[in-house]
Amino acid sequence: MESLLNRYRNITVLLLVIAAQLILLAVQVKNNRDIPFVRAWTVTAVTPIASVVEWFRGGSSGFLHNYVFLRDADAENRRLREEVGRLKMDNIFLRNELSQADRARALQVFQSTTQSKTLAARTIGAGSGSGSKTIYVDRGSVEGVQRGMAVVTPDGIVGKVIASYPTASEVLLVSDPDFAAGVVSQKNQARGTLKGQGNGPCKVDYVPIEEKVEVGEWFYTSGDDRIFPRGFPVGVVTAVHEGQPFKEIQVEPSGLQHGVEDMLIILSGVHQEIPDTPPGNQPVYIAPAPPDATRTTGAADAGGAPAAASGATAPATEADRLRAHYKALGDAQNHVFGENLPGQKPPNFNLALPAGGVQAPVKQNAGQPPVKQNGAPPPTLPDGAATPPKPAASPAKPAGTPAKSPALPPGGGGR
Repeated sequence: MESLLNRYRNITVLLLVIAAQLILLAVQVKNNRDIPFVRAWTVTAVTPIASVVEWFRGGSSGFLHNYVFLRDADAENRRLREEVGRLKMDNIFLRNELSQADRARALQVFQSTTQSKTLAARTIGAGSGSGSKTIYVDRGSVEGVQRGMAVVTPDGIVGKVIASYPTASEVLLVSDPDFAAGVVSQKNQARGTLKGQGNGPCKVDYVPIEEKVEVGEWFYTSGDDRIFPRGFPVGVVTAVHEGQPFKEIQVEPSGLQHGVEDMLIILSGVHQEIPDTPPGNQPVYIAPAPPDATRTTGAADAGGAPAAASGATAPATEADRLRAHYKALGDAQNHVFGENLPGQKPPNFNLALPAGGVQAPVKQNAGQPPVKQNGAPPPTLPDGAATPPKPAASPAKPAGTPAKSPALPPGGGGR
């Protein structure tokens, strides 16, 4: 190594001196952009190396974030799924609590309004067997429940107690084939016996064919069975067929439509009148129209009907405007709606009304058609006048008064 340096010592020194000179020149000399050459050379040489280093750094960081630390994201997803499941369960629980509170409030209101003595009960189980239509409630003989008592809800009858135990009771639902209750229709007072069919709607037997029963009519308890007091809703008629010797009537029980979770056991029944209005067709209160429903105007309404005078209330709806338009057309043609005699010509509804409003009708003799002049409405006559009044005659001229010559055009009389 030393021999090599000694051999090329002069050339090595020369190259070092040239390199130093170039560096000094690069420091002093600038390019056309006022940047020293040494800085431009340095940046050009270092930039590719810096780009490669940055690419390796970004790739390794993304790899660590997406793959190595992925187990943290998986744990976060499991935690979020568990939280969503817990929130869903809480939501279902709160909905059930709200529904139960609504049913309890409805039962309380119904219990306070009915005259019968009732006891609130809740379902605690269903009867055994695939075709069983019985349930068990949490009220028994300790609370005064006896066999044969009626079970109802605000919507209608549910069933009757068939067994009473100290702390629970068994209730036979209206859909059971062994169930029967006396019913009467609301509109036509047709009496019959309600019976269950296991599934689907119930039927009403023993209604004579001459009795009139309509689809949509409600049935109520008649009180003849000595179980259900008179006046409790049973259901609505869904089908009526003629049969021999009795009608075939299908009734949808209203007491089972919203479930049988909460109900009332009638301890002491009081008969009540059957309402005139069905439970589903109660009268509805309709508030008055808002103040901006009517408008005041003095112009004509759409369709050509003149509006009322300025400051008066114009028709609020399209039907009112159309009625006012037809009324104005009838008044313009001296036509009174509802009083036209047979053979009389009906009014012309295509007649254009004058812009200034409707003229008063013309008084005419009986059987005389209306008179029009040059397409204009006939003149108004005073009451009791048969013909238009004639103009007053001009006063007589005194004797000796010369006749007035006709006026001549300017510039002379004639040629």
